[in-house]
Amino acid sequence: MNKEKILSILGLCMRANRLISGEEMSLDKIKSQKARLVFLASDAGFNTSKRVSDKAKTYQVQIIKDFTSDELSKAIGKSNRMVIAIQDAGFAKKIISLL
Repeated sequence: MNKEKILSILGLCMRANRLISGEEMSLDKIKSQKARLVFLASDAGFNTSKRVSDKAKTYQVQIIKDFTSDELSKAIGKSNRMVIAIQDAGFAKKIISLL
């Protein structure tokens, strides 16, 4: 897995406005089936992890848990982000191919 490349794609996705960050907004996108891929920080709390994991499993959205909140936050230029949802199928496909 090429972590640096995936993180740079996250930044590009943010600039293209095809990414949602934050737990509640990401859960809404998962429920509305607009999320193609979800990043969950490896250091996220138990309740956050359970809520996001359960919702993603129910709606069959792949979750990536290989990054810390610091790495995810730095990649998208926002602070303290635990959950990120990718809305674009092209970006999601590219990230999955790099795993």
